[in-house]
Amino acid sequence: MNVNERKAIKRLLIRSTNWIGDAVMTTPAVRAIRRHFPGARISLLAKPWVAPVFAHSPHVDEIIVYEANGRHRGAMGPIRLARDLRRHRFDAAIFLQNAIEAALIAFLAGIPVRIGFDTDARRPLLTHAVRCTRAIKAIHQTGYYLEILKGIGVVDGDQVLELTLGENDREQARQLLTRQGVDPAARIVGLNPSATFGPAKQWFPERYAALGDRLRDEWGATVLIFGGPSDRELGENIRRMMHGPAIDLSGRTSLGQAMALIDRCDAFVTNDSGLMHVAAALNTPLVAIFGSTNSTTTSPHSDTSRIVRVPIECSPCMKPVCPLGHMNCMKQVSVELVFDTLKGLL
Repeated sequence: MNVNERKAIKRLLIRSTNWIGDAVMTTPAVRAIRRHFPGARISLLAKPWVAPVFAHSPHVDEIIVYEANGRHRGAMGPIRLARDLRRHRFDAAIFLQNAIEAALIAFLAGIPVRIGFDTDARRPLLTHAVRCTRAIKAIHQTGYYLEILKGIGVVDGDQVLELTLGENDREQARQLLTRQGVDPAARIVGLNPSATFGPAKQWFPERYAALGDRLRDEWGATVLIFGGPSDRELGENIRRMMHGPAIDLSGRTSLGQAMALIDRCDAFVTNDSGLMHVAAALNTPLVAIFGSTNSTTTSPHSDTSRIVRVPIECSPCMKPVCPLGHMNCMKQVSVELVFDTLKGLL
């Protein structure tokens, strides 16, 4: 696709990925799309739980919500979504998501130019199929998504993550901390003990609790425990295991508010998760604990991050549940190791 072909595109749709961490890692690609399609009105199609990542992005003109649990649910949902998209009269679509569904919906919506990796048997549905090689799959995912653009002649090497926060979310975060009695000058450390995809990615709750106690005792830190609605029991258990006070936010904030609170943190300790990538994008100093997953492709992409990982023969296995049953990769990561890594970072 040459420069004149790009200039001819006036309405462009970006199909976002479906997970928060992946969406954050696409932000360099979204910025590059804006840079190389400057005359286009750019809409971004995203699931509701991902949309807040782009809600205040200067590179997106409009967010279209894929109402997977509402209007667009069920077997007829994608067809209804295609009809909704057809009304926008898009000239082109770029798929950052790899599933065949993304290309099929765009095809049914009559979008004439369809760009994406040739994954998931969707090559016949693409007008510009970019080959996804083994080498591309092996690089960090920020570069992986940029390779889609490289496949249509758009070369952009800027892999800096980017998140723009809303002022309303910032204000609600300030109010939440005030209600909890947190001194505006307090040192705040966030703990994120959750992770999707399975328990193999999660460091042990009792170690998070012990780390929280040490951060409070030695640094005088206010400890915030993060998590989604499904993590309420986990967050409450960690708070109860701690000897001193902590503020459990699990399931009590929106994603936008959680992002604003992470931005307020002086440090963040996390499993490999969506909020890990949020912290990286906000340049919050963070320590990320890796076990079963691949730190080469999904590590936090920032200069203010450190990875704690003890290499063993079976790691990374990429399994949601430890196939050996004892999670040696996580057992090797001690509270002392995480604390010392955080101390060295700060």
